[in-house]
Amino acid sequence: MKKERFVDWWKQDKRYMTLLKAVLMALLPLLCCLVRTAAEGRSIGQVYLPSSEWNDELFYFKQVEGIVNYGFPRGYFGFNESHALQLSFAAWSPVLVFPWILWGLLFGWNLLSPVICNIVLLTITMFVFVWLVKPTWKQLGILTVLFSLYSLFVRYMLSGMPEVICFSLLILFYGLAMSYLKKESCGKLTAMFVISVLLTLMRPYMLLFLALACYFWICRNKKAGWIGSILIVAATGITYALIKHYLGAEYFTPLFYTDWITTFFTDGIGAGFRNLFGTLYWKGLEFYRHCIEGGRNGLASGAFFDGYLLVLLILLVQSSLDIRTLRRAKRVERIAMEPEDKKVREALFGPYTLTEDRKRELHNQLVIEVHFALSLIAMLFAHLLMYKMVEGSKHFLTFIAAGIFIVSMLETRYYKKAVLLGAAFLYLYSFKAVEPYDYQIPYVTEERQAQVEYWREIFSEKLAMDTEQVPNYENVVIWTFGDETPEGHQNLKWQLLYSAPKGFGISCCEREYITEHLTELQSRYLATVSGGAIDEMCRTAGYEELGRDADMVLYRRY
Repeated sequence: MKKERFVDWWKQDKRYMTLLKAVLMALLPLLCCLVRTAAEGRSIGQVYLPSSEWNDELFYFKQVEGIVNYGFPRGYFGFNESHALQLSFAAWSPVLVFPWILWGLLFGWNLLSPVICNIVLLTITMFVFVWLVKPTWKQLGILTVLFSLYSLFVRYMLSGMPEVICFSLLILFYGLAMSYLKKESCGKLTAMFVISVLLTLMRPYMLLFLALACYFWICRNKKAGWIGSILIVAATGITYALIKHYLGAEYFTPLFYTDWITTFFTDGIGAGFRNLFGTLYWKGLEFYRHCIEGGRNGLASGAFFDGYLLVLLILLVQSSLDIRTLRRAKRVERIAMEPEDKKVREALFGPYTLTEDRKRELHNQLVIEVHFALSLIAMLFAHLLMYKMVEGSKHFLTFIAAGIFIVSMLETRYYKKAVLLGAAFLYLYSFKAVEPYDYQIPYVTEERQAQVEYWREIFSEKLAMDTEQVPNYENVVIWTFGDETPEGHQNLKWQLLYSAPKGFGISCCEREYITEHLTELQSRYLATVSGGAIDEMCRTAGYEELGRDADMVLYRRY
């Protein structure tokens, strides 16, 4: 009997067709990676993090390595020798990389682990999204095209950056939201709260999405929804503040600026408003210049802004059209007509009447459109007021990624908006993707691999883990971005620090900090440019040289 009910349910909802769609879409992330690497004459297995120019990847990779092997890194991560009040993490919340930690505990952790985990995460996301939303073949076609043209999906899958974790969670969140609007359930709402809380603990501006889960709960049960939502938001905010205070090391500069609001309390209301609008004006001008350069010369930050604004524009236009359609249908329903005028009514107002099912579909679509559009607007103002223009631009990529899935699911008669978005992606992220720093996938080279292996031997032979009172500075290697040499300024090949022993901490220091405090530094090991001024200072100070090549030299200070 149970078997028959299951078969009836399977056939009635056409689950077999949904399963087929979900499986096909789950293959898309891997397929895009294979096509991209094959087009460049490479393979996924040749992606090599030590060839990347993104130094954030080094911090993420080594921290996860320390957690997987020891529970937490045995040496401090930080900047100018700063460190967290508790444990040893860097400036970013360790919650941000929790899927990598789970992956490392289950399958081990090596240089390809974040890449493989990223691909698997997005694969699972695609499957679950399609299973929840049940899109049409036409919607899947649009999603396939937009996903493939947004080349940053592949770039971040084949990297050691946690952006794909944020992509995946936010896409799953909206998949659950769309499914919840079709058929409400406590399980879906609970999952939305779990995901939005995790996102907020990763990056505080993701609180924007927790608001949608709260809205659904309040609509479901007004009193319990309000009380529960306030408690969850408060608990999430307090937890984030505690994580940031106790588990985050101080960065060179504030991760985000708060003077736009503190000025109201320190200098008065008038000065606060002048500072607020002045910041919006000047940062707005800078934002505009970046947008122009993004379209004209391929400036990466500007290209990110352009894609973001286009997604926002499409949602605003579609929202206004859907609101007009619903209002027009309501006006038509209010027109009093005699029964014998039925044919006249159908002739005059037929195009403007909507079935109850269609009205519900439009309402559900409008909820998603309006919420995401408002979130985009809020994030835009947050960026102008709180973040650095270039560094903060990468936060927009998560919004664009989720926007692709939302735009693809829009039920419209024509698909001009999707075509426009696809053309913009092709232009901005393929034709104008000229900056290697932002778009080039790091592949292994014989020279870099040999150099990393050389330093791996040096580190394993000369560095010993200190196990007393961990975390400590005895298990820390500090390094600086570059130094002055007789040939001029030379950057340090910090990528060689991937060879540092598992569990060791990495502390990035400004050159001036090292030169001014060389004899006062707390860290035991120092890596610097070979033949530079700091190299000479270390020799003069009598520090023990542990290894040297043409690019880097490593000293033990004590």
